[in-house]
Amino acid sequence: MRTRIWSGRGRPRGSHHPRFDTRILEYLVELSTKRGINATKFFQSIVEAWKNGEATCTGLNIRRRTKTKGQPIFLITEGYKVVAQFPIQEHILKETNPLKGFDYVRERVRHASKMKDRRTFENDQLQIKDLKPGMKRINLKAQVIRISRPKLVLTRFNDYVVFANATLADKTSKIKLTLWNGRINMVSINDMVQIENANVIMFKGEKQLRIGRNGRLKVVDGPRREPEHTIPCAV
Repeated sequence: MRTRIWSGRGRPRGSHHPRFDTRILEYLVELSTKRGINATKFFQSIVEAWKNGEATCTGLNIRRRTKTKGQPIFLITEGYKVVAQFPIQEHILKETNPLKGFDYVRERVRHASKMKDRRTFENDQLQIKDLKPGMKRINLKAQVIRISRPKLVLTRFNDYVVFANATLADKTSKIKLTLWNGRINMVSINDMVQIENANVIMFKGEKQLRIGRNGRLKVVDGPRREPEHTIPCAV
């Protein structure tokens, strides 16, 4: 009989743990990997908290809170900050090292971390010439060289809003950024601005920047020499 080797993505088939238990174990492996904690040491600390009510592990405090349907619930904190809360079946806590066989989770977390670092580096280095429609969560530093006359428009929600287009420039190119309502007066021509978490769209055949609810527009330098301020933006 031929032995089949799992080569697909995600959780290997045939795990000896029920699906819910496996998801909890995957979560613990993911948490320990993100925190840079040895998984075996992390699990042993959870077992210690199960037996004694409380334990510590690499700056984390682990407490057993209560029990529901045979499942102790654990609370992990770092100082006053809640890091995680989860239930674990008692039969898992009696196992020697149930987190041992989850290398695929560790690899997934490390890959995601590398990609995040890479995107952050690339976004920090972006210039206007690098922007393409469809790009999301980009960061950019540029100078305001023009602001159009504000216009009043009626939205699909029957609300009137005022908008203006600010033209931004760096040494490579130019691009328009839409400003809404009171934020129009928050920037001036010749201001140097830092934009965070913006999206690049194509509007009427022209490439433009849009800043959504989680975006930021920060004036870092300008002719007025006012203190630096941060402006939350929403479309």
